[in-house]
Order: sequence, then C-alpha cells, then structure tokens
Amino acid sequence: MTTITVRAIKSFEYRTVKNLVLQVDLSITGKQLLDMCVEKIKSTPGMKPFALVQYDTLKIYVKAHESKTSTLVINLDNDDRIIDLSKSLSELGIEHETELSLFNLEQYRKFQSDPKVSWE
Repeated sequence: MTTITVRAIKSFEYRTVKNLVLQVDLSITGKQLLDMCVEKIKSTPGMKPFALVQYDTLKIYVKAHESKTSTLVINLDNDDRIIDLSKSLSELGIEHETELSLFNLEQYRKFQSDPKVSWE
C-alpha cells in the first residue's frame, strides 16, 4: 500500500481545497481512484460541501521531493499530468507521497483561461 494525498478542489477562484490522505494499491486504475475519492468525500462529514462538485478529473500536482508551483490551488501548466483514468496508478508514475488534484475539468479550463482568485 502506498500513501497519496488527493487535493479535492471545490473552487479554483476561492482556493477552496481539502486534502484526502489515502492508502492505495498502485494496481488500481485512475477511474477506481476517482470513484474511491468521490465516495470518501460523500461519506466524510467535514467534506460535505465538496460533495456538490461533479469531480471528473485527476491531475498529478507534485511527486515526492519535487518543488511545488507558485499557483497554490493547482499547477496550471503541465497538462500532460492529467491522468488517463483507464491506466493503473503505477503505469501513470504515481508513487509514495504523490499529491494529486481532483477537480471538475470544465471549471479547470475556465480558471486556466482566466486565473483570477477572489480570496487574497
């Protein structure tokens, strides 16, 4: 089992993010991880406001020992790090202590085209 952190993003504009720390088997697919995260969000009391988002995308935020981006909510570059949900986590290069972002792709594209934040 490997420990990963999934950053559930409710709002890019308001930087509304909560972390899920999960123990996962790297043989599961991205789709299975996405479903696991959505189920965890729906069943965890502190995550209830996040259950309103239609999560459909996972993206590698940072791997262990890499430097984080200057954008606090998500790395806007490196769209090649958006996960192919049909591949296993090990095929995607996910390893111990990798941080992933979980979000709605439509909201991400909108924020990417105009990355304004309302909470400074």
